[in-house]
Amino acid sequence: MAQYKGTMREAGRAMHLIKKREKQKEQMEVLKQRIAEETLIKSKVDNKFSAHYDAVEAELKSSTVGLVTLNDMKAKQEALLKEREMQLAKREQLEARRLQLEALREKERKQAQKRKICSLSFTLDEGDEGNVDEEVAAREQPTSAGLSKKKNLGKNPDVDTSFLPDRDREEEENRLREQLRQEWEARREKVKREEMEVTFSYWDGSGHRRTVRIHKGGTVQQFLKRALQGLRKDFRELRSAGVEQLMYIKEDLILPHYHTFYDFIVTKARGKSGPLFNFDVHDDVRLLSDATMEKDESHAGKVVLRSWYEKNKHIFPASRWEPYDPEKKWDKYTIR
Repeated sequence: MAQYKGTMREAGRAMHLIKKREKQKEQMEVLKQRIAEETLIKSKVDNKFSAHYDAVEAELKSSTVGLVTLNDMKAKQEALLKEREMQLAKREQLEARRLQLEALREKERKQAQKRKICSLSFTLDEGDEGNVDEEVAAREQPTSAGLSKKKNLGKNPDVDTSFLPDRDREEEENRLREQLRQEWEARREKVKREEMEVTFSYWDGSGHRRTVRIHKGGTVQQFLKRALQGLRKDFRELRSAGVEQLMYIKEDLILPHYHTFYDFIVTKARGKSGPLFNFDVHDDVRLLSDATMEKDESHAGKVVLRSWYEKNKHIFPASRWEPYDPEKKWDKYTIR
């Protein structure tokens, strides 16, 4: 026998409609409550702004009796508004002055409390107050040299206070630190102004050795500029070349133009085949060879055109060259 499902479908549809109406009622209640809250807030704001104008309106009504012209009414209204604004401004000034006085009283109270704390003494014998006063008076008297400083009163001189912060000691340390820094700066500038002779070789497949004198504080770019001035008259390809087209290779390392010779000297920098802080040429002559000792030999640096290096960087000796990296250590050695 077939079952009739029409009533169940209608019942389900009715339940769905009932739930939908209840949800709509809840939404309407929430919306009404929100509108009521907004209306209440607006009424409070309107009351705040209307209090001023209500007082002016009441005073205007009490001061005008009978028929009054429009101009007189406007003038009296403006006068009352100005008077009311002046009263409000005076009231605000009085309130600000009261707050300032309260802040000053609070500041004086804190200062008095701080003075009481600072006046505490660490002395154990309370009966020796007379002796303490005599010592204080003796300290306050100036010496013949006039170099005595005022001591802090109310502290026990037997207590070790070296671990506490001391302004005089810190000032003396800062002064000494600044003096040492200035001396170090003066020595460094003196070393940078010293001249040295740099031996180099212009490399175009074969070496052409030259020498240039330059300050230790000079950069690689300044050195290449001086070297180029001496090489242009002997080599035709360099007559139209600029400093930026030249490279300086020392101990198989390509040195950047912005580095100074002073940087290599101070850091005792070392290349792949020798030190970077010796710019002359000498060999290491020893009776006994020791692999743990640094070889004391220096080779002439090479000045090369960048275009020549790009063409021949796959051929020895250019194949050994690589950019200088101050963080890279090539081998282990010790300095005698």
